Amino acid sequence: MKLVAGLGNPESRYTGTRHNIGFEAVEKIAGFFNEGFTTGKGKYLSAKIRHGKEQVILIKPMTYMNLSGHAVVAAMNFYKIAITDILVICDDLNLPSGSIRLRSKGSAGGQNGLKHIIESLGSEEFARLRIGIKPQEQLAGSFSSFVLGKFSEEEKAVMESVLPVCRDAALDFAEKGINHAMNRFNKPLA
Repeated sequence: MKLVAGLGNPESRYTGTRHNIGFEAVEKIAGFFNEGFTTGKGKYLSAKIRHGKEQVILIKPMTYMNLSGHAVVAAMNFYKIAITDILVICDDLNLPSGSIRLRSKGSAGGQNGLKHIIESLGSEEFARLRIGIKPQEQLAGSFSSFVLGKFSEEEKAVMESVLPVCRDAALDFAEKGINHAMNRFNKPLA
């Protein structure tokens, strides 16, 4: 069994924001299997899918980004999932917009949701799929204003093209493991 957590913020005012691209990614996976999200056994919404021989639990933490670890730990404990069977999908301000990067482990890299998950698990040994949201130009305002801002029409088009790739990468992780997924989906950054 695998756990795929898409990070974001729960209120409707955050729908369509850059910080909620993790939610959009797991929604894309659930939609592909015609599954919807229901209330989980913790502060998260969950959907169950089967891909090949693997059951996959998709979650959207309802704890807000900075407290995502609470939901991930609750789901991990409830479903008895090993830390190495977790994939977290989130935005990354340092990657070019629309690019993705899979890693088997590592630091939070400034992403507060990842930071809280690392603190909550007491480990960096879980896989992550980062979706680039880096602005084309130097930010005039704060980083938080940018990540909590809505995607422009141009950015939406880019994200619509990358979300199916994220879905395929997450499913590859679930079926064949993080190393296979990294070899298949990590491309050199331009």
